Amino acid sequence: MKTEQNNFNISTISTKVEKLFYKKNQIISNEIYNTIDEILKEDNIGEETLLNILINRQITKKVQITLLDGFIFEKLIEIKTIKEKIYKLFPNGLIKLKSSLQIDYQPLQILLIKKKFKEADQLTHQYLCKLSNLTNKNKREWLYFTDIASLPSEDLKTIDLLWKIYSRGKFGFSIQRKIWQINNYNWDKLWHKIGWIKDGVMRRYPQDFIWTINAPQGHLPLINQLRGTQVLYSLFKHVVWQKKTEI
Repeated sequence: MKTEQNNFNISTISTKVEKLFYKKNQIISNEIYNTIDEILKEDNIGEETLLNILINRQITKKVQITLLDGFIFEKLIEIKTIKEKIYKLFPNGLIKLKSSLQIDYQPLQILLIKKKFKEADQLTHQYLCKLSNLTNKNKREWLYFTDIASLPSEDLKTIDLLWKIYSRGKFGFSIQRKIWQINNYNWDKLWHKIGWIKDGVMRRYPQDFIWTINAPQGHLPLINQLRGTQVLYSLFKHVVWQKKTEI
């Protein structure tokens, strides 16, 4: 009888999660929060079922990763009894890293998994400078708008995907770009929406910025936030964003 009940629970849980995946959410909604929390209250059955769903999607079928995959991964590594199993199955995280210049983005993936957003932001800046070949050309440690066009699309996409997946869809260059577009390309509105303005003035780096998952949508990563709009404009106009993705 207990086995039949367990099978029923597994089937019910799988159906609930499948419906969430079907919706292709662009943000981790309250429905997702509540559903996953409800499933995890089912003790081992809930945890194991979610783990098996993740294994089936990302190891067996290798389907395109979504925010929901990232959120399930995040919730599971918070559970002591299953954390070790998760890291054995996904020792490097969920995302298969790609780089046209053979740059190792694993350190960024690790920082974002651990929600160390300040360190991840600093490392992201270093990556962008490296991609622009600044470290070889001169000692300048910031980007000009003229540097942006040369950034490889594959690498920009990888960096952006890492930020999105491990922030529940809150952070990333493409997120900032979307907010900018929704607000009629108005920079002042963008600064307010993403929380770069505090009490009417631009926040001071780094102490005034919010380095947690509770920051406003689009708050991170920072890129020349104190150097005007030209760099961001060039980034938002980069060819990489011309191709639509499901994430």
